[in-house]
Amino acid sequence: MTTTPAPAVEVAGLRKSYGTTPVLDGISFSVGRGEVFALLGPNGAGKTTTVNILSTLVRPDGGRVRVGGHDVVTDPRAVHRTISLTGQYAAVDELLTARENLRMMARLAHLPRPTVAERVAELLDRFDLTDAADRRVGTFSGGMRRRLDIAISLLPHPAVLVLDEPTTGLDPRSRQAVWRLVAELSADGVTVLLTTQYLEEADALADRVAVLHGGRIVGEGTPAELKRLVGDDVVEVHWADGAVSSFPTTGALDDVRRILTDVGREDRPVARLAMREPSLDDVFLHLTDSPAVPAEVRS
Repeated sequence: MTTTPAPAVEVAGLRKSYGTTPVLDGISFSVGRGEVFALLGPNGAGKTTTVNILSTLVRPDGGRVRVGGHDVVTDPRAVHRTISLTGQYAAVDELLTARENLRMMARLAHLPRPTVAERVAELLDRFDLTDAADRRVGTFSGGMRRRLDIAISLLPHPAVLVLDEPTTGLDPRSRQAVWRLVAELSADGVTVLLTTQYLEEADALADRVAVLHGGRIVGEGTPAELKRLVGDDVVEVHWADGAVSSFPTTGALDDVRRILTDVGREDRPVARLAMREPSLDDVFLHLTDSPAVPAEVRS
């Protein structure tokens, strides 16, 4: 009889407050081994607090959190051997070269000395940094620093990699490069937990997505499952003043007619109409019932 392997990450009833302000109000989710799981939400939703608890940097007020089968409160050392964290901003020494950063962090991670040079060379090659290996990191672009930061996180061969908003501040080309790296890591069997404000990022990378809002998970599923919560199609109205409104629809002709009739009652000129499939942007608005989504959340 085969047994189902335990999830790589298990979170049950997680609670955390700062002073009298609750940040996490009993959230629960699990991440399967080798899965890319996105925790999606705007600034202040509790994403980074969740990440800090998973990596044992912050102690929870309640609930249970296990990483690789190890409890983050009672067995933090085992969690450290299982997980690596890359924060929102690259934690690299700008005065050192890429190679020197990797060697220094390899020593801090207690990698066996005979393996360090080979592991460093392997990661420099994998992250397309070989040609820049002996340049000071202070001369690197934001995308290069982010690639080096992720490479450092992979030095000890972690089973679980947590990426906390890994593409914040990156240009579109650098963001795409990070996306390709995440896909490659998942294909290699690394479990990736990704926090992001970018709906497009979650849609492109994640096997499953949890939407965090007000300290609670208000929706969870594959991107396709979440989009079905909105409807089959969306009527997009581009008003003459530059504003855009989206109206979910079942896709049935009568439903589309109803929406067009409602639009026609508005005392506003319409520039054009379009039909499209639902996006995670629509899902976020639907689940949070909030018209005010930060600009960074829009795809």
